[in-house]
Amino acid sequence: MPNFRSLLPSAATFFLIAVVFVGSISTAARARDITVFAAASLTNAIETAAATYKKETGDTIRLSLASSSTLARQIAAGAPADVFISANEKWMTWLNDQGLLVPGSRHDLLTNRLVIVAPKDSNLNPIKMTKTSDLTTLIGPNDRIAVGDPDHVPAGIYAKQALTSLGQWETVAPRLARTDNVRAALALVERGEAPIGIVYQTDAGISDNVKIIGTFPENSHPVITYPVALTGDPSETKATKFLLWLLGDDAGRIFADYGFEPVATTQANVPGK
Repeated sequence: MPNFRSLLPSAATFFLIAVVFVGSISTAARARDITVFAAASLTNAIETAAATYKKETGDTIRLSLASSSTLARQIAAGAPADVFISANEKWMTWLNDQGLLVPGSRHDLLTNRLVIVAPKDSNLNPIKMTKTSDLTTLIGPNDRIAVGDPDHVPAGIYAKQALTSLGQWETVAPRLARTDNVRAALALVERGEAPIGIVYQTDAGISDNVKIIGTFPENSHPVITYPVALTGDPSETKATKFLLWLLGDDAGRIFADYGFEPVATTQANVPGK
């Protein structure tokens, strides 16, 4: 088990937000819930993390779970989120470019893998994804491959990058069942409405109704990274404390239980490092 404590940001990194700890906290702030917008693929893990944090601190975490693109657009439109966890760098950077992240609060939190799943009772055999593979040979003439919409859903964006790298995108693209988020793609396979789907390894891990039949090579797409940042009032100490907790060992063990991996220290997006 990796030591998540070693991934904690330095004191200098958090200087701009750490100052809030020395200020007084109003009664209203103490009673305020912490609103967290998190990518759909984090659903089970972040729900467990939120429940654990409430038990330890008494602070309630209100979760909004959807595609990273949907959540980012809601934040940009004024949705009152305190913390945002994206399933890729793109949408976090998009918010940052609009000045909607608290300076110094953005950090890469977790990584994941991209896999191909089939229904548990499928007779499909494991496959090795290479440039000679053809996913369309695994489905019938009228079937579709379930995937998050490659136009905006991170899992779908990674899938398009991987398939393009392997020379399969032009063949596979017309045969996709595009969904609003990765969990919706998983559900299509679970219900047998799609013979195969492309999801994260962690999504496959929480389902009893699918099996992994293939894994995309890590070098076929960018590293699947989950960045986290503060998106609300920078003086909100409760949100800051929760973010620090997410970057620590206790939350790390929870995420690991659900199959996520920590970002290597050398990859951490730490301003000024």
